[in-house]
Amino acid sequence: MDRIESIRERVSEKRLKAFLVSNIINIRYLTGFRGSSALLLITKKDAFFFTDFRYREQAVREVRGCEIIVPAGTLLRRIKKTLKSLRKSSLAFEFTAPYSLYHDLKRSFALRAMKEMVESLRLKKEEEEVRLIKKAVKRAEEAFIEIRPVIKKGVTEREIALRLEESLRRRGCQRIPFDIIVASGENAALPHASVSDRRLKAGDLVVIDWGGEAGGYFSDMTRTLLIKGSGIEGKLKMYNTVLKANRSAIRTAAAGVRAREVDRAARDLIKGEGFGDFFGHGTGHGVGLDIHESPRISLTSRDILGQGMVFTIEPGIYVPGVGGVRIEDMIYIGEKGTRVLTRLPKRLEII
Repeated sequence: MDRIESIRERVSEKRLKAFLVSNIINIRYLTGFRGSSALLLITKKDAFFFTDFRYREQAVREVRGCEIIVPAGTLLRRIKKTLKSLRKSSLAFEFTAPYSLYHDLKRSFALRAMKEMVESLRLKKEEEEVRLIKKAVKRAEEAFIEIRPVIKKGVTEREIALRLEESLRRRGCQRIPFDIIVASGENAALPHASVSDRRLKAGDLVVIDWGGEAGGYFSDMTRTLLIKGSGIEGKLKMYNTVLKANRSAIRTAAAGVRAREVDRAARDLIKGEGFGDFFGHGTGHGVGLDIHESPRISLTSRDILGQGMVFTIEPGIYVPGVGGVRIEDMIYIGEKGTRVLTRLPKRLEII
């Protein structure tokens, strides 16, 4: 079924007069528009796409299933005019819409906030979406393999990150999903460390978290390496524990399983090895047009895994003053069961 038609059906089912989409990623999902400024108005019968002059020609090329409107004034002013011409006195909007949008609209319409009207559609990937995600995974892995010889003692975190980004872009990634993480030594104890000019030293754990892109869809993966040195026994235990947790969570992930049970499979194993206090984030998250989307793989998640979902499994251990380990894979639940999309080896590589 056409994506806009699916939303139109939901508008009808929930007895809404009209639904305003402001999240630009949701607008892209529904219309194909790749620009950065637009609003989408959907009623039971119509769909109106509003953008400004900068994107007029782009909208004509990309947008499907909508009447395209490029107003001379502000987008909101034209939306109000359109709603009034359709005799709509109430309006549903996205729960995550900015307050400024709500504040402007509440003067003219009875408003109703709606949660995950579009996100619930995005949760289950179509065949073409999965193809693009696989392509993004392939680009990311090829880039890592290319720059792997650069990772050695004496090289800075920044140099590794720059080489990796360059390789990703040469492979066709128009966007980098997030700032690449290269965290070594004590920096590796920071789950979302910023790249620094620190040089890799003997005995360092090196956490590298990066992703690729293809057709607007992302991939996300992490590998941890170890620089040769003395006193690494404790770090070997950290790595092996995370690897076992990663595998345990993947074995648990299947259609019909609660996402929190996947998190528990990883968390309980880490806790059982004595590292429970050093794993404080969720075990994974969905990936698609956004780098972080549903399903959420955490202890508090209410999501139930199902066919078509793509998500990460990324347990970790982070010990202040020592370092950290994270191993992250991309997972897809298809017709034939759970598949690991990432193919890079997970055995510990000691450099």
